[in-house]
Amino acid sequence: MADEAKAKGNAAFSSGDYAAAVRHFSDAIALSPDNHVLYSNRSASYASLKKYSDALADAKKTVELKPDWSKGYSRLGAAHLGLSQYDDAIAAYKKGLEIDPNNEPLKYGLADAQAAASRARSAPANPFGDAFSGPEMWARLTADPTTRVYLQQPDFVKMMQDIQKDPNKLNLYLKDQRVMQAIGVLLNVKIRTPTDDADMPDSPSPSERKRAAEAEPPRQPEPEPEPEPMDLSEEEKDKKLRKAEAQKQKEAGNAAYKKKDFDTAIHYYSKALELDDEDISYLTNRAAVYLEMGKYEECIKDCDKAVERGRELRSDFKMIARALTRKGTALVKMAKSSKDFEPAIETFQKALTEHRNPDTLKKLNEAEKAKKDLEQQEYFDPNLADEEREKGNEYFKQQKYPEAVRHYTESLRRNPKDPRTYSNRAACYTKLGAMPEGLKDAEKCIELDPTFVKGYTRKGAVQFFMKEYDKALETYKEGLKHDPNNQELLDGIGRCVQQINKASRGDLSPEELKERQVWFTVTL
Repeated sequence: MADEAKAKGNAAFSSGDYAAAVRHFSDAIALSPDNHVLYSNRSASYASLKKYSDALADAKKTVELKPDWSKGYSRLGAAHLGLSQYDDAIAAYKKGLEIDPNNEPLKYGLADAQAAASRARSAPANPFGDAFSGPEMWARLTADPTTRVYLQQPDFVKMMQDIQKDPNKLNLYLKDQRVMQAIGVLLNVKIRTPTDDADMPDSPSPSERKRAAEAEPPRQPEPEPEPEPMDLSEEEKDKKLRKAEAQKQKEAGNAAYKKKDFDTAIHYYSKALELDDEDISYLTNRAAVYLEMGKYEECIKDCDKAVERGRELRSDFKMIARALTRKGTALVKMAKSSKDFEPAIETFQKALTEHRNPDTLKKLNEAEKAKKDLEQQEYFDPNLADEEREKGNEYFKQQKYPEAVRHYTESLRRNPKDPRTYSNRAACYTKLGAMPEGLKDAEKCIELDPTFVKGYTRKGAVQFFMKEYDKALETYKEGLKHDPNNQELLDGIGRCVQQINKASRGDLSPEELKERQVWFTVTL
């Protein structure tokens, strides 16, 4: 149970949904409160949300539970650094390096903390504030889809590291459009670059103009003279005309697509491709039409061509991701078995490595769910389920409860709609003292068949063992509505009434009273 919640938390963190990651890690901690890794993961999630006080509390708990684990001190240092507690951050990183002297994240963290402390004490003010300081710079660059791609380029990382060490070096790199884009992300300012899609820049708001003015270096270089227009050769003129005509064909195709005149749209997109093979949007648009028409093989072929050609032309990552997403959608449409979803899932994952688009992520999650559901359907076999249930019954009679649980679980994988198997596994869990699991199975048994009285006897028994006599009494009474003469239910009611009366008279022994208080605390 805790592992499942942890896995969900890891997936949410990887997808950038840090709030969901916190929820899942909290669920895991509730089930496994002494697991230091869970507190470490939740600390990282809180830090990503800039909730550094919460991150610090979890980091301290991590170190408390596992004082010889170096990563705990990395979390501790990051939280202190986020709170601008530089000396504490330095101490935490140094402590971690005493345990693992070769740990690179700890070394980088220590360097960041020492640099931040030095800047806080003596560095002169700069117009960018703390935009380039600490791990927050890298976190913000990673969070932005455009600058995340740049982080895979070593020369860009080197430039940003130089600027982080000495912001005065910024002037050396201002001509690099990637650096300008990074400045925009860090200062939350919209900076237009030649690669932007729009023809005209957006009008900045007054606050953006103010931030941009503050971000400008104090000394501006004189503007360079614009180059004289060059004469074009006949070949270049022809190429320019062909590109312009291709755009007109594309616009005509878009208009036809909106009218759902798919054959006409195909014609125009194909004509655009004949005129200009250096724009993969014609391929991706034609693929979209084929997808709407149900011609999935043609869609996949166009998507593959778009990816191949896009890599040759070094096209925008978003365009390549779009082609991969459309291919994945076509593969999903063609899927007839759980294995057919595997190439679709792989294609969606590749698209996300190019550009993390919420729509692609949603399609990936849907494909994974559909694959899981189909696997369950393909695995469904009532006859084999009955055989496994009988094996579980035999082990139960031999008091080999773990083995019985294993066979009951396999039976439920083969037939998850059989209330008898949930009832039997609930009995096993009760014997093993796994009361929460037993209660969950008993409730599932009742959900599948509300008239199956065994479900009520199992649930009542679990509640009785958990000292929840009032709840157990209500469960037994509910079962009697379906079988008024059931002796097991009647006996259960008698035992509950006896315990309730005993408690009301104050006849509970100190041990019984303590047990009851423990169970009450656990079940709140």
